Amino acid sequence: MSGRPTAAAAGKIDVGGDLTVNRLGFGAMRITGPGIWGDPPDRDRARAALRRAVELDVTFIDTADSYGPEVSERLIAETLHPYPDELVIATKGGLVRPGPGLWEPDGRPEHLRQACEGSLARLRLDRIDLYQFHRPDPKVPVAESIGALAELKDEGKIRHIGVSNFSEDQLREAERVSPVVSVQNRYNVTDRTSEAMVDLCEQEMLVFLPWAPIVEADASQPILDAARRHGVSPRQVALAWLLARSPQILPIPGSGSPEHVEQNVAAAIIDLEPAEIRAITGAA
Repeated sequence: MSGRPTAAAAGKIDVGGDLTVNRLGFGAMRITGPGIWGDPPDRDRARAALRRAVELDVTFIDTADSYGPEVSERLIAETLHPYPDELVIATKGGLVRPGPGLWEPDGRPEHLRQACEGSLARLRLDRIDLYQFHRPDPKVPVAESIGALAELKDEGKIRHIGVSNFSEDQLREAERVSPVVSVQNRYNVTDRTSEAMVDLCEQEMLVFLPWAPIVEADASQPILDAARRHGVSPRQVALAWLLARSPQILPIPGSGSPEHVEQNVAAAIIDLEPAEIRAITGAA
């Protein structure tokens, strides 16, 4: 272990009331090929990124059956199994991939059951700690999709249910069927569409997982100013801002590079001043 900062510096967060992880995770979408399709250009480098994340005390990895498809989950298992006791692997189902860069929703109960069973096999798990419905399917009522996950939970194949790309109304519909412990929506310094959802998650102690957490970080002048003052990159400041934005935010920056993993994790020790946080928050 090097003397570099680790994810433990971000503090802890509870998932579902019975899992505790360090509050800076790893998103495993980028360990695939271009268009999130096929194998990564350099499998050894992608596996090194996964190993480095765990070496730096990342205890939460987020993936999905559609990343590759199947590639991300297989690489995680090939690289990290048998898993450390403290590692939580969250995955998702509900999107199918007709080709590179293409994503189509499939929320049919039979598809979600098949997707979950496939993820269990690829990840070499008996139970998935956090299984997230990847996106509502306009052809299938949310209650039917979540009902399928509730059945899998009753069977012991899922520990906790999460949702992704959900509105508050859709979340409430899901919660009428089964408890939901997390929401994963797009959210970053320049895209605040899910601002109200972040607040709701904080009020109700749900975990909020922002996807695309560092996109366009260098498009914000307050981010650039803070990066210059702290001697770090804009992306690191964007992650530090997310950590400061709400204690219920669990950032999951992804990379296929061990060097970038180190840089992302180092954001955990950036101590933004209150004025910097206000400036970044107000910039949107």
